[in-house]
Amino acid sequence: MECHIEKNLARCNCTYEPCDKKGKCCECIAYHWKLGELPACLFPPEVERTYDRSIARFVSLHR
Repeated sequence: MECHIEKNLARCNCTYEPCDKKGKCCECIAYHWKLGELPACLFPPEVERTYDRSIARFVSLHR
């Protein structure tokens, strides 16, 4: 499978600067899922900036 890093970066709203997974969606999702989290792209900017990417936070936004 070919990764479209540049295209993915255009849509990535992650503000964590030292992140080595930006633009590598499959790595990002696997990493966050392992931690019981969801990736930044599933949160609005004001929530993403808090770095609370928990599943509970995501659910609270969609009730």
